[in-house]
Amino acid sequence: MTTVIKKPKISQIIEQAEKNLHLDTTDFIEKINRTIAEDADFDEITDGLVKNALENIDEANPDWTFFASRIYLRQLYREAAQNRNYDESSQYGNFYELIQILTEKGIYTPALLEKYSKEEITYFDEQMDPKKDELFHYLALYSLATRYLATDHEKNVYELPQERWMIIAMHLMQDEDRSKRKELVFEAYWALSNLYMTVATPTMNNAGKTHGQLSSCFIDTVDDSLQSIYDVNTDVAQLSKNGGGIGVYMGKVRGRGSSIKGFKGMSSGVVPWIRQLNNTAVSVDQLGTRKGAIAIYLDIWHIDIEPFLDLKLNNGDARMRAHDIFPGVCLPDYFMEQVEARGDWYLFDPHEVRQVMGFSLEDFYDEEKGRGTWREKYEQCIQNDALTKKKVAAIDMMKRIMVSQLETGTPFMFYRDEVNRKNNNDHAGIIYCSNLCTEITQNQTPTQFLEEYIENEDTIVKKYKTGDYVVCNLSSINLGRAVPNNVLERLVPIQIRMLDNVIDINTLPIKQAQLTNQKYRAIGLGTFGWHHLLALKGIHWESEEALEFTDTLYEKIAYLTIKASMELSKEKGHYPMYPGSKWETGAYFGIRNYVDEKWQKLQDEVKENGIRNGYLMAVAPNSSTAMIAGSTASIDPIFQVFYYEEKKDFKIPVTAPELTHETYDIYRKSAYIVDQRWSVKQNAVRQKHIDQSISFNMYVPNTIRASVLLNLHLQAWSEGLKTSYYVRSTANDVEECEWCHS
Repeated sequence: MTTVIKKPKISQIIEQAEKNLHLDTTDFIEKINRTIAEDADFDEITDGLVKNALENIDEANPDWTFFASRIYLRQLYREAAQNRNYDESSQYGNFYELIQILTEKGIYTPALLEKYSKEEITYFDEQMDPKKDELFHYLALYSLATRYLATDHEKNVYELPQERWMIIAMHLMQDEDRSKRKELVFEAYWALSNLYMTVATPTMNNAGKTHGQLSSCFIDTVDDSLQSIYDVNTDVAQLSKNGGGIGVYMGKVRGRGSSIKGFKGMSSGVVPWIRQLNNTAVSVDQLGTRKGAIAIYLDIWHIDIEPFLDLKLNNGDARMRAHDIFPGVCLPDYFMEQVEARGDWYLFDPHEVRQVMGFSLEDFYDEEKGRGTWREKYEQCIQNDALTKKKVAAIDMMKRIMVSQLETGTPFMFYRDEVNRKNNNDHAGIIYCSNLCTEITQNQTPTQFLEEYIENEDTIVKKYKTGDYVVCNLSSINLGRAVPNNVLERLVPIQIRMLDNVIDINTLPIKQAQLTNQKYRAIGLGTFGWHHLLALKGIHWESEEALEFTDTLYEKIAYLTIKASMELSKEKGHYPMYPGSKWETGAYFGIRNYVDEKWQKLQDEVKENGIRNGYLMAVAPNSSTAMIAGSTASIDPIFQVFYYEEKKDFKIPVTAPELTHETYDIYRKSAYIVDQRWSVKQNAVRQKHIDQSISFNMYVPNTIRASVLLNLHLQAWSEGLKTSYYVRSTANDVEECEWCHS
């Protein structure tokens, strides 16, 4: 027997909120009768209903989150209606008036009204579907509303969820051909509003607004000079201020005890400069929301590698620590072979190598597994008695890496030979390291200072030769929705176009980043919702079926992505560095054994028409945006079937997506339970089809034996992974960069 609510207006709210949800509201209504006063105002009623609904969420009752979301939606509709002065019963107000209001307040860019007519905006208004707001569970809606929806300067609600999706679509399509622009805006809105995809956090946050850039991550290369060290620090500060995670390669910088201008023993090494970047990360926060996030990479053969590996440890000399940066280590195949063989390893100063040997060791790699130029140069260094070197046991270096990983989650692993062997643009450069989240692998070179001169009495000009300053432009497919709804063929082309348009629309604070962006037109299409999709398909994580499904699905995504970029090249032209690339020569397809008729046809089409984007795919972490889209993060297993998402301002219960008695069995094997060897196998299969890399976390208990963790790393390297991200131990609490989420 259903309990009757004693307060008519609350009864109506509950009736609407529970429609089509599987809920027993008997106890809930009894509690509401007791706890919400007869004369409660709208805000008190909303707060009471939401809090009581959230208390009911558990594995057996996941739908309470959607009930709470619908209640919260009513509050957002009401506040937007009051602030924009329209009747709240219509839910959404006039879209054109919203754009006018927020443009006048300096929130929206004037370009929206300058580039789109009133008729076009009215058409977009008519296409928006408020019913799609009901796709959000409570935490998703709360996060979207409090972090991404456009407000005025006093944080008052103006923009609503479907308007955010439409503004993003309009912003990214603003410079498309007018004859098809309306259709393209609608396609982008269709993809976003159905939660088939997400854009990068900076794009979601800043598209259509007057401030902030749209890219997620950047990678810079420090040259071995004081000028370069300080120039990079300044650039890092600029990027950190505007919102962006940063990777920095320090492998060219001379080590501790190296000579300066011929004076021996003068250099203090890389650690003081890393500490300087650490201070920049802390001091230059991202609009007051979070401190900057910087990953520093160093080669395993660098003479300073030992203090580098200790940077984040909690013991030892505080002057040799940098707790706010994220270290990554660059590993050649030969080192991993020496670890396996329990062989010796040699450390060198890169400056002395250049001086004595006449080459830079970091500028080479092994062209084949087991042999190549890098190890030949390395052996020459070992044999040269004029070169200072330090001999260590390779396994001892690996132990230091693993000790740090179990305590701090880092360093990240970057397998440089495999990365460079698979580099789409190896004709134009080399890849030294990855980014903050280890999914980006693109050509790098340091920017070089040329000269400084006085142009006239009051103007000083500095000239630089620009380097390749990597930019990550990210977006991800929601596998948990796009695959079951069979929309990949429609989704991927619009997603690639959106990503490509970010390159031209974006306003980057660093000029060399802007030039590199145009040079390679690099993008990073990724995925999330993998565990969600496996649950819907009834496929267990630890199974051959999961490996076969991974292979089939990611080959399809790769095919659709390459085809979409090729079609865009037909329309807009190929990226400038295309001639001589693996795309043009066909080597890209050959090394992946893409030889069937479908792939051969696409290879011929790429040869004929070029390709729009020099780098195409990268799987980012994206836990926050995946949560907004109601799915599981990236390619990771879930943490738990039921848990509490806790931040500074809330603690909200969450269940695995689409949790039923049928999906529970697949979700039951969560992150710290699943055999990590199967996760490595999955990513080895996936990596074949991803031209850049994957943010791959290893989940291990804090009691893991060193030999087991070592075997996981050796497996990852030997099976062809390019990078690995955090080692997430039950004993460490790692901190993620949310700007890489997409």
